[in-house]
Amino acid sequence: MAGVDQRIVPIILAGGKGTRLWPISRSARPKQFLSLAGDNSLFQQTLTRVSDSEKFAAPIVITNNEYRFLVAEQAQEAGIELGGILLEPVARNTTAAVLAAAKYMQSLGGEDTLMFVLASDHRIVEDANYVTAVDAAAKCALNGNLVTFGIKPTEPAIGYGYIEQGDAIECGGHKVVKFVEKPALALAEQLVAGGKHLWNSGMFLFDRDVIISECEKLAPDVASAVAGAVDNADKDLDFVRLNEDAFAQSPDISIDYAIFEKTDKAAVVPSPFEWSDLGSWDAVWKVGAQDNEGNVSVGDVMLSETKNSLVYSETGQVTVSGLDDVAVIVSEDAIFVGALSEAQKVGELVKKLRSDKRTAPLTETHRTCYRPWGGYSSLVVGNRFQVKRLFVKPGKKLSLQKHHHRSEHWVVVSGTAEVTIDDSVKTLSENQSVYIPLGAVHRLENKGKILLELIEVQTGSYLGEDDIVRLEDEFGRA
Repeated sequence: MAGVDQRIVPIILAGGKGTRLWPISRSARPKQFLSLAGDNSLFQQTLTRVSDSEKFAAPIVITNNEYRFLVAEQAQEAGIELGGILLEPVARNTTAAVLAAAKYMQSLGGEDTLMFVLASDHRIVEDANYVTAVDAAAKCALNGNLVTFGIKPTEPAIGYGYIEQGDAIECGGHKVVKFVEKPALALAEQLVAGGKHLWNSGMFLFDRDVIISECEKLAPDVASAVAGAVDNADKDLDFVRLNEDAFAQSPDISIDYAIFEKTDKAAVVPSPFEWSDLGSWDAVWKVGAQDNEGNVSVGDVMLSETKNSLVYSETGQVTVSGLDDVAVIVSEDAIFVGALSEAQKVGELVKKLRSDKRTAPLTETHRTCYRPWGGYSSLVVGNRFQVKRLFVKPGKKLSLQKHHHRSEHWVVVSGTAEVTIDDSVKTLSENQSVYIPLGAVHRLENKGKILLELIEVQTGSYLGEDDIVRLEDEFGRA
């Protein structure tokens, strides 16, 4: 990296819920962990962009307890070694998250002090313009600037904030004149036509000690709370749990409001590379492979006399005929249909779904739930019974556990299962089954080389996931 004699430490924010891409993105598995633009998840794509070990140090990821194993597993799948996984006990926005990473870096020591703050759910084309922008931002940061990346607008978008760029500075950036909140269309058209405004990408690059100093000066309440949270953090397996009592005292405020709109050190680097925050279904459509009629299709989809539309199916055949400007999104258990051009409104619909007890679960979990050992899909739910499909990865095992309110029958569909029931251990292969009595201490393990799949039939008075008493667990959940 020209002119910079230290590596950059990527700081990846991976705790967002991604509600505007419902029903595919949900609280339990949000958009950063989904493959919405390519074969790998957006989080994995973010890791890959900072995988050059000559230019970047090992990334530090900030997430929450619910996503900790998703982060660790997807990083392992991508072949990226992480420098740390910080777990936020409560959501306190980007100022607290970034400062926690800075204080954690400071506690580790080391000569690499430049921080490259990235969202884990953005799509970026890593071309020569991208490399040039990162290099320029690093030079600006070494000169004491707090740098944000401003994307050259391609349209008067109303879903993004804007940055007005001022005088040029030697490193290749510009002083920031002001930030503009997401504007109405008329104002967005004026800003784009004027040529001085850039989209606010939410990406930042600055020196660790500079951001700590500015935060202590401009947001002392955040600085005090985060310092306590890092100083009193606990190590749990490969994770660092920030102290909840201290972290919860931090104000819930973005780094844009708390720091960048107040500091005299703010700079923006014009960044003409291809970027999208994939914040809505129309954004997914824009980056997708469009056919001659302007349609993007994902999954088992057939279109007839349809144009300028996005049709996305996770399950089942979907056929659309005679429509224009439509989004049809089909998940395992829910369907969204709406005008593609008004896809920004999905977030409001999710709020309504969440406020109703009947539909709230549809905003939180998928029919298929993923766990560190594999996962399960709910197939049939009835009065006092439930049928699930379990899948266990090779070499993984569930916790040693028992249930107070249900018994279970397991039928092996494929692979080989080692089953512990109280003091008995037995091996089951395809088409073999076993009964787990209510209250029995049991465990399921896949010691084989291929995925283990089972059908599980639960019967009892209460079938909730919280009726699990874990006695031993390799993932720290006992």
